[in-house]
Amino acid sequence: MKGITEALRSGNRLAEDYVCSRDAARGLYEYDIRWESGLHTRAEWLDQSENTRIPRQRLAEYLRIYNKRVNDHGAVHESITRLAEQDALVVTGGQQSGLLTGPLFVIYKAASVVAAAREAENRLQRPVVPVFWIAGEDHDWDEVNHTYLPDANGDMTKIKLQGRFAGRDSVSYVHVETEQWMTVLKQVEHLLPDTVHKPGLIKLVTEIHQSSSNLSDAFARLISALFGSSGLILMDAADPDLRRLEQPVFERLIRENGTLRQAYAQGASALEQAGYAMPAEVAEDGANLFYIHEGARLLLMLKDGLYGDRKGLVSFTEERLLQELAEHPERFSNNVLTRPLMQDSILPVAAVILGQGEIAYWGLTREAFARFGLQMPILLPRLSFTIMEDVHHKHMKQYGLSFQDVQYHMDEKREQWLAQQETFQVDEQFERIQQAFADLYRPLLDQISEIHPGLDRIGDTNVGKISEQMQYLQQQTHKAIKDKHDVSLRHWNGMQNSLFPMNKPQERVHNVLFYLNRYGTEWIEQLIESQNEFRGQHQVITL
Repeated sequence: MKGITEALRSGNRLAEDYVCSRDAARGLYEYDIRWESGLHTRAEWLDQSENTRIPRQRLAEYLRIYNKRVNDHGAVHESITRLAEQDALVVTGGQQSGLLTGPLFVIYKAASVVAAAREAENRLQRPVVPVFWIAGEDHDWDEVNHTYLPDANGDMTKIKLQGRFAGRDSVSYVHVETEQWMTVLKQVEHLLPDTVHKPGLIKLVTEIHQSSSNLSDAFARLISALFGSSGLILMDAADPDLRRLEQPVFERLIRENGTLRQAYAQGASALEQAGYAMPAEVAEDGANLFYIHEGARLLLMLKDGLYGDRKGLVSFTEERLLQELAEHPERFSNNVLTRPLMQDSILPVAAVILGQGEIAYWGLTREAFARFGLQMPILLPRLSFTIMEDVHHKHMKQYGLSFQDVQYHMDEKREQWLAQQETFQVDEQFERIQQAFADLYRPLLDQISEIHPGLDRIGDTNVGKISEQMQYLQQQTHKAIKDKHDVSLRHWNGMQNSLFPMNKPQERVHNVLFYLNRYGTEWIEQLIESQNEFRGQHQVITL
C-alpha cells in the first residue's frame, strides 16, 4: 500500500493548532500530539489512579456479554482477558452508529484505534488493547439513517433507511424491521458492480442485518466483521447493562455538577482568551447530562436547584434525580462534555483517537478532568485517507491535474481544458455578431419609429426575440462542444466524484462497501499495519 501526504482542507483552527503543536492551543490540553514523549508518563499516572475507575473484573464481565452477542471473535475475547489484567491499558475512540457503517472515516477511526494500540504496546512493552465506543445514545436519526454509493456513472446515490422516526430516542432504541433492511440491501446490490467479492459481501451484510433489530447492532456486527480478528473490543454507550455499570459515575456527575459547570466555564474562558471559536455550547445553567423521558432524550438544565429540560417536561430535585438514577440508570446519558469523563472513569485510557471536531471540544475539558480527580489522556488525531484508484490517477496525469487541483480548482480547470479543445471561440464570436447586429439594426428602428410611434415598441420586441434566439444558439453551441467531448468530461466527473464527491473529502461521503466490493477486506489490515505515526496528516493511498 503506497501513500503520499497531501494537505486536506479542515476549517477547524483549534484542532489544526493542536496538531501543529502551536503554543496557543498547547495550554488547553494535558499532553502534546508528540505522544511518544508522554506515553510513559501517562501509563504511570494510570497505574497510580487505578482505584478511581470501575473495577476491571466488572468491566470485563460486561464486555464479554456484549461482545459475545455482536462481536464474537476469539481475538476479541483474548483482548478482554488482557484488559482484565492489572497492567493493561487502552487506546479508544468512538463514533455514532451509521447505516452500513456510514462514511469511510468511521472505518479509518476504528483502524486508528487498532494501529495506535499496537504501537503503544510496542513502546510500553505492556498490554494495550483497542476499544471502540458506539455512541448509540445519540438521537440525531437523520444524521445516521443514510449513506452514499456511486452509481454506474460514478454519480453519488443516497441510500436511506426508510421509515419516519419523529421522536428523540437514542439510535440504539429505534426498532428497524427486516423489510426496511431488505429495501436498503436491494439498493446496495443494484449499485455495486459485479466483482469476485460481491457475492460474499452481499451475503455477509444480509446475514448481519437480518439478525439486527436496530442500527447500533447492525453497525456493531459490521464493524466486528471487519475488525474482530484484530481484537477490537466494542461497547455501546446506550446499552442498559453498561449504564448500570456506570451508575456510580453518573452519581458523581450529579453530586459534583456545580463544580463541573464551573470547570467547563473556565475551559470556555481559556479557549476564548486563546482566540478560538467555541466548539460546543457551554451553558451557564447546563447540567451536561441527558435524561430519557418517554422516548425523548432531553438535555437537563439546572436552575433554582431543580434539574429539568427547557420544555418543562421533567423536573427533579437533586435527591429525586439520584433516586431515579438508582432505579433507572438506563435513562441517563452523557453529552459531549461529560462523555470524556465517563470514558476515563471506566477505561484505563492511554490515548484516545479523535476527529478534528472532537479534538476542538475536548479543549474545553481539561479543568473538568482535574476537578473530577482525573487527567486528560493523550489525544491522537484519527488517520485520514483518500483512496486513489488507478483509473482516476491515470486521468489526472492525462489532464495535468494535481490532488490540490481536484480539491480546489476543478470547475476552473475543467472549463479551461474545454476551452482549449476548440479553435472556435464561442462567446467571442457570438458577442461580435450580437454587437454587429445591434449596430446595423438600431438605425433602422430609429427610422421606422418616425413613420409611426407604435413601430418603436414592435421593434424593441423584435430585437429582444432575435437576441434571445442568438443566446439560445450560443447555449446550444456550448452544449454541442460538451457533447463532442462527453467521454473526457465523464473522466473529469469521475475524478471529482471519487476524490471530492459533493465537494467534500472522499472519506466524509463514500461508504466502505464500494471498496470492499472492489478490493476485498485485506487492505484494511494492510492499512493498520502501515501506520505507526499519528500526526494528523492526510494520505492519498492506492490499493
